[in-house]
Amino acid sequence: MISLDEARSFVLGGCEPGPAVTLPLADALGLVTAQGAVADEAVPPFANTAMDGFAVRAADTAAAPVTLRVAGTVRAGMSGADSPVGPGEAVRIMTGAPVPPGADAIVMVELTEAAADGSTVVVREAVPEGNHIRPAGDDVVAGDRVLEPGTVLTPGHLGLLATVGLRQVDVVRPPRVGVISTGDELVDDGSPLAPGQIRDSNRLTLRSLVAESGFEAVDLGLVRDDEAAIEAAMRHGADTCDALVTSGGVSMGDFDFVKVVLDRIGDMRWMQISIKPAKPLAFGTISRADGTRVPVFGLPGNPVSSMVSFELFCRPGLRRMAGHAAGDLDRATVVAVVDEPLRRRPDGKTHFARVACHYDEATATYRVRSAGAQGSHHMAAMAAADALAELPDGPTVEPGATVRVRLLRP
Repeated sequence: MISLDEARSFVLGGCEPGPAVTLPLADALGLVTAQGAVADEAVPPFANTAMDGFAVRAADTAAAPVTLRVAGTVRAGMSGADSPVGPGEAVRIMTGAPVPPGADAIVMVELTEAAADGSTVVVREAVPEGNHIRPAGDDVVAGDRVLEPGTVLTPGHLGLLATVGLRQVDVVRPPRVGVISTGDELVDDGSPLAPGQIRDSNRLTLRSLVAESGFEAVDLGLVRDDEAAIEAAMRHGADTCDALVTSGGVSMGDFDFVKVVLDRIGDMRWMQISIKPAKPLAFGTISRADGTRVPVFGLPGNPVSSMVSFELFCRPGLRRMAGHAAGDLDRATVVAVVDEPLRRRPDGKTHFARVACHYDEATATYRVRSAGAQGSHHMAAMAAADALAELPDGPTVEPGATVRVRLLRP
């Protein structure tokens, strides 16, 4: 067996970031920037008011309360140049409107009292120069670098790019991921089970995990145990997708059609990893006609094992292909206190127990308990789990001990 770290290093080494593409801002949420972005415009582009009120000369308010003549009105969207402020004058102004020539301060409307006919206004308090004025370039100066390469784009980032006049952004193209199931024993049409048949749940589960991770999941279908059919499906997947995910047929000693085909058309490594569940894993690449190579994740067939394997290897590999940084490939981890025994025995492996996790406000700690039966076929417990507890090799983890926990849900 090999260590978890060795297996992850091998997988991640075969998952290179994808090419850069240019996308409209509206299509780039959650993607990773391939290049930095530089502002061509200042933000704000002109000095403007942060308040509704009156644009004034600060010196005219020094002896407040004072009465000033109202010389005009400036609304957002107007130039302001047609309403200059002279000595003893004020201009009514709305939030976001440009500060008119001659004004050097804004008096908020709450500190004023306008005459009924609007011809004059009483300013009740003195204001300093610059009061409630947002200078041009106060947020961003033209030429500022507003985004670095490797930035995961949030709504705030996209808003910033739109604010400086950018309409599109260069990002790492996220992988398109094909998911395939094989096996004569699998049924996916809802028909009654014949002797020896089982439902194909892995394909739906893995497609859902791919989609939840933020990538396009492509259903490559259920393929029967036929070498030619499996090879055709694999080659089609490699030609149309950026990565392939299969489940089953990766255990040592299996003579499986998937293994036969992948050994013939791919460059695969078949691994036994010192973890439980998800000990077997296959990873490698298939070459396209153009010479590029498509990563293939061969996950174990037991449903819980395939989900755990996805979390430990497939998800971080796909995120690396999407341009995410090395420290941002996995889900969040926390240290949690064990509330009930997490049973195991020494076997040379790290166990990933399916647990229910909650945050205890009273003690400011995360706490976990078993989500149920821990067999690699026990999907009810997997569905109930919201975290994986990492149990080092050794005996049962007793209540009160702490474990590292990988959160499966926010």
